[in-house]
Amino acid sequence: MTFDTQSAQAGAWSARLRSAVADRGRLCVGIDPHPALLDAWGLPDSVDGLARFTDTCVEAFGADAAIVKPQVAFFEAYGAAGYSILERALAALREAGALVLADAKRGDIGSTMAAYAKAWLGPRAPLWSDAVTISPYLGFGALAPALDLAASGGRGVFVLARTSNPEGGSLQTASTHAGEGVSVAQSIVDAAADRNAENPDTVGLVIGATGDHGLDLSNFSGPILAPGVGAQGATVDDLARIFAESRTLLLPNISRGILRAGPSVSALRSEVRRQCEDVERALA
Repeated sequence: MTFDTQSAQAGAWSARLRSAVADRGRLCVGIDPHPALLDAWGLPDSVDGLARFTDTCVEAFGADAAIVKPQVAFFEAYGAAGYSILERALAALREAGALVLADAKRGDIGSTMAAYAKAWLGPRAPLWSDAVTISPYLGFGALAPALDLAASGGRGVFVLARTSNPEGGSLQTASTHAGEGVSVAQSIVDAAADRNAENPDTVGLVIGATGDHGLDLSNFSGPILAPGVGAQGATVDDLARIFAESRTLLLPNISRGILRAGPSVSALRSEVRRQCEDVERALA
């Protein structure tokens, strides 16, 4: 499946995302080929081990999960061979019906940001994904090439706002000069909401589920990727409290908590279904 940026409808990403959530639930399943997980699955820390791990994940998740999020860094670590495996996985996941969110966390300025956008969102790029994570910490305005390409090509982006790692707190909660008492993270939320007024749901946010985020999300109706459930300590029951007013397109991300059920494909599938049921119960 390919997209022509000249003919793609602006609402394509929103429609696909909402349809996937309605059909398959809101769980976002991660593919994180960490060396420790390769070892736990009895696989070598090598290109062959990476390929076998990834193929198993694609078989287990592609037909059941609404969104699958490969962590790009674990593929990048193997160089060209790792990227080749990732490229095949992205295509196979899409073919199986899952939406693919590349967790690349790219962020830069000008032509470099445009090149990153083309790499992950371009209509004929080998690594094209339905959506990609991006970092706004060179300024939200610097993200324009990715936001524009996503909007014109029927793709989405997820902008880091209030992440699940404790190290990010001091930066993300710092006040900006734009307004007294407005945090850096809140300024990102507000900018994303403004951008979505033109193209609904194109800009999503990454907001961790590991603690109270302290954000005013009342004007933001787009998708929220919520990492931190499982291995980082958050539970599905935390989601309803932390995101009490933002459940419609809340996408909890669980990676290691599901991957630890491998390497059996049937066990992985069962864990995806169980976790998805738990998430839907908690957010009902």
